[in-house]
Amino acid sequence: MLENFDQMVLSSFGTLESQQDLRSPQFEEFNGKPDSLFFNDGQRRIDFVLVYEDESRKETNKKAYNEKQRKKRQAYESNLIHDGLELEATRSVLDDRLVFVKVHAPWEVLCTYAELMHIKLPLKPNDLKTRSSAFGNFAWFSKVLQVDESIIKPEQEFFTAPFEKNRMNDFYIRDKDTFFNAATRSRIVYFILSRIKYQVRENVKKFGINKLVSSGIYKAAFPLHDCKFSCPSDDFSCPNERHLLYMEWAHPRSIYKKQPLDLIRKYYGEKIGIYFAWLGYYTQMLVLAAVVGLACFLYGYVNRNNCTWSKEVCDPNIGGNIIMCPQCDNLCPFWKLNITCESSQKLCIFDSFGTLVFAVFMGIWVTLFLEFWKRRQAELEYEWDTVELQQEEQPRPEYEARCTHVVINEITQEEERVPFTTWGKCIRAVLCASAVLFWILLIIASVIGIIVYRLSVFIVFSAKLPKTFNGTDPIQKYLTPQTATSITASLISFVIIMILNIIYEKVAIMITNFELPRTQTDYENSLTMKMFLFQFVNYYSSCFYIAFFKGKFVGYPGEPVYWLGKYRNEECDPGGCLFELTTQLTIIMGGKAILNNIQEVLLPWVKNLIGRCRTVSGSEKISPRWEQDYHLQLMGRLGLFYEYLEMIIQFGFVTLFVASFPLAPLLALVNNILEIRVDAWKMTTQYRRIVPEKAQDIGAWQPIMQGIAILAVVTNAMIIAFTSDMIPRLVYYWSFSVPPYGNHTYYTMEGYINNTLSIFNVADFKNRSKGNPYSGLGDHITCRYRDFRYPPGHPQEYKHNIYYWHVIAAKLAFIIVMEHIIYSVKFFLSYAIPDVSKITKSKIKREKYLTQKLLHENHLKDMTKNLGVIAESIIGATDTSLRPKVE
Repeated sequence: MLENFDQMVLSSFGTLESQQDLRSPQFEEFNGKPDSLFFNDGQRRIDFVLVYEDESRKETNKKAYNEKQRKKRQAYESNLIHDGLELEATRSVLDDRLVFVKVHAPWEVLCTYAELMHIKLPLKPNDLKTRSSAFGNFAWFSKVLQVDESIIKPEQEFFTAPFEKNRMNDFYIRDKDTFFNAATRSRIVYFILSRIKYQVRENVKKFGINKLVSSGIYKAAFPLHDCKFSCPSDDFSCPNERHLLYMEWAHPRSIYKKQPLDLIRKYYGEKIGIYFAWLGYYTQMLVLAAVVGLACFLYGYVNRNNCTWSKEVCDPNIGGNIIMCPQCDNLCPFWKLNITCESSQKLCIFDSFGTLVFAVFMGIWVTLFLEFWKRRQAELEYEWDTVELQQEEQPRPEYEARCTHVVINEITQEEERVPFTTWGKCIRAVLCASAVLFWILLIIASVIGIIVYRLSVFIVFSAKLPKTFNGTDPIQKYLTPQTATSITASLISFVIIMILNIIYEKVAIMITNFELPRTQTDYENSLTMKMFLFQFVNYYSSCFYIAFFKGKFVGYPGEPVYWLGKYRNEECDPGGCLFELTTQLTIIMGGKAILNNIQEVLLPWVKNLIGRCRTVSGSEKISPRWEQDYHLQLMGRLGLFYEYLEMIIQFGFVTLFVASFPLAPLLALVNNILEIRVDAWKMTTQYRRIVPEKAQDIGAWQPIMQGIAILAVVTNAMIIAFTSDMIPRLVYYWSFSVPPYGNHTYYTMEGYINNTLSIFNVADFKNRSKGNPYSGLGDHITCRYRDFRYPPGHPQEYKHNIYYWHVIAAKLAFIIVMEHIIYSVKFFLSYAIPDVSKITKSKIKREKYLTQKLLHENHLKDMTKNLGVIAESIIGATDTSLRPKVE
């Protein structure tokens, strides 16, 4: 069908390959109107702008190469004119080497391609769409947050249907100049620009503005902003939408207001609109999570002084008299338990009962967020007319160019062209999967390198840092060997993550281009899965190592476990690895947020500043709208993809490891409030206008978030069970503090530290001759280590004791119970909350019914009118033939 339509278009506007005469755009001088959005005649609107450097004025010796480039460009522009577009060229007022080709699509071209692209356009005004405030009866509060409707007026709603030229009278056409809005016009023109050929060599067709820009034939191609962002246009016909978006959306004074989503969608298209709708909804839901997380943090902070086991660690008579075993074979000394006093006090803040409550809450919160977002997304699909978008989407031009194999469609039983056979598709899939697997293994190798660094540098810190705690050195109070190793390893891990991130972005794009997905949605979904899989391993692998592997397989001092046969496995602090996991999350999550925001603000601003300094010299000249936009930065078609990726990675930090860091939602909330305005400021002030695109939903990011939500229940349950010391403390409190295992007559946490640190006989060290420095704290007979084992002299010495098996049973029971409870609640909520609300379903059905009725009635009217004309002509012919006989 698409090929037939192309033939129809070409038959209407001329052929592409058989033409011999090259037609060039007419050159016009700049008319001195900097805010004009029209050709010099003031009638034809500029729908797109192409920019190239005049080959005759290039300062280079490559004359033959420049001549080839010029011929390709001339052929392309000539084909654009033959296809019905109108072009007007204007030389730059700041740099006479640059030429701006302004593109206008006439009414006939817009109608033809609107039908080809199945664009939905207004039939008649719609009075069904009424929106209720999300704040219910709090009208005064809602009014403060809403955008002033006197400034940004609500858009009139219409019944819509896919455009058809032969039913043009059915559509709501008041003015041909405004029937297609600016975003729709730009989308149609870009569709044409992406498919026009410029060279055919050996039956290989080269086409599309993207290839021309990437090869340097054109320097840029973009639609125009409608005015300056800082002030409205002098042209009274200009809607000043960019200025309105800046003042009511991107400006810092509007940080507390809700986003003008309808205007964002109208100006930038549905794809940008759905991103900001999702980001805003995610930020709103984070408010509840941040409040609960802050409350749990404050609960732990207030009760930190009631933490009995931490008091025992800091007590000079308890922790100060407990000698811990060396944590490495060489250079590591004995050390006193009370040097970990500060970290144990901080750990009490996070490793509390509030953390358990918050982990359960977040398991339910993420389900509510995803379910209610589906409902909100369905509302936007209805309001923005994207309910049946999948039927509209056209194949990518890169896909169409490679369609050389003929196959039989299983449904239609007709011939169609595909880029490769089934066997070729399988080969491509295997090659792409292998490439992705190789890069994931490369990330795992980098994680192993970080682990080796941890194991190596811990020995150095243990030898260099003080062995005893005197209570007077402020640095010694915080900088233990474990803390120093954790912080430096986290920083190095963060740097490696960012470097691998930059490299893999290019690799993932190359792999996806090789796959050759059919539509832009398929392309982005494929790239999304590859990038997220990589980023998941890249960002979260170090956190998974600390949470679930570090300190779990260390053996005991007499029989330590060695990693790679050389490095002794790391041990956690006596309080566990939870605080180290919190440190890792804080550095990666906070560092990533700070770096991204600085990069998003400074990079485009600095580049634009440098560009302005280079182009404007001497006296300031008045430049036209298209030249001002040319000197802005290009966002790129994957710019929005990286914005999604940044937020989904943050979503993973907020949900996967929230049991160790209840402040993560609060940090994410603060970051997102700034992120919305930074992205808005960036798009309205620093970037060229983006080509508007349709989008029905957030694509592959939705199932990715659902997968993260399911995994988060497991990770948080395992963090509480295996990373924190909550379960061992509860087992001690309820079972081992009282008879038959304990000596206390009441349930208590007193004696917990002494009971949970096993005893080791120094004489049993197997590597004593290799230089363990025993002279640092005197000649000791025994030392203590973190494990649940029988003491020396016991019939089962150094074997796991009864406490260990009680703890393991309790941990497994806790994981099973917690997972089943949360999953049961999640699945119940998913079942109870429909993806589309009943009101939205009714509106969709009602609009579809009324639209079909309207089209049917109009069709009947046309048929009745035509039948009446036919009947009158038949009657007239009959009268004429009968009249002579009567006479």
